[in-house]
Amino acid sequence: MEFITYEQQDFVGIITINRPKALNALNSSVLEELDKTLEQVDLANTRCLILTGAGDKSFVAGADIGEMSTLTKAEGEAFGKKGNDVFRKLETFPIPVIAAINGFALGGGCEIAMSCDIRICSDNAVFGQPEVGLGITPGFGGTQRLARTVGVGMAKQMIYTGRNIKSDEAFRIGLVNAVYSQEELMDAAKKLASTISMNAPIAVRNCKKAINDGLQVDMDAAIVIEEKLFGDCFETEDQKAGMGNFLEKDKEKKLKIVPFQNK
Repeated sequence: MEFITYEQQDFVGIITINRPKALNALNSSVLEELDKTLEQVDLANTRCLILTGAGDKSFVAGADIGEMSTLTKAEGEAFGKKGNDVFRKLETFPIPVIAAINGFALGGGCEIAMSCDIRICSDNAVFGQPEVGLGITPGFGGTQRLARTVGVGMAKQMIYTGRNIKSDEAFRIGLVNAVYSQEELMDAAKKLASTISMNAPIAVRNCKKAINDGLQVDMDAAIVIEEKLFGDCFETEDQKAGMGNFLEKDKEKKLKIVPFQNK
């Protein structure tokens, strides 16, 4: 891989977009390498992913404008599909993905962050969908995911104006879950990923699928999705161990209770 690095720490995989001289901008090669990296993740031994960018200035500054500037209509649509296919794979990846946003997250950078399950950022992070200033629309899911994440009104305002927002406003509108200093960001991401990884992996995967699939349908259909994934957890080793441990601890607590005695 030329532009993507992958590191495994216990049950956590760390994907770094490594193109710092271009502020980690997304071109076709980066998208292809990211797709291959996701394909190669060992799901038997990985329970959570962290996605970040190399350097301390940028998470992903956007799609590569140099590559896009000469595209025809058909090529532009194909480039949009390439990005959307990879981002959708990330969004529907079986295990949770945390975006550790360390700087600029503009255009495609904001879009790839929104494809992750959880977003946390450094205090120097900047978000935006500035595409209208370039004569194009967001093309990697921005018009769809931003409205679903921060609400239709705020999404339209951000997209129509092309205005960037800083980390504090991103937190205020719900685009990110938390803001940290640059020094604290990766440690916070690893701690969160480790906490997720300590829970029953089948249950966590089914929770992700239930939430994602349920958001695409009405409530009656969503509840059926939940019921099936809830039932799917039973008879697994995770369920037997988890409930067995709970009942054992509950039994131990009851044995320690000394009943009140009248003298």
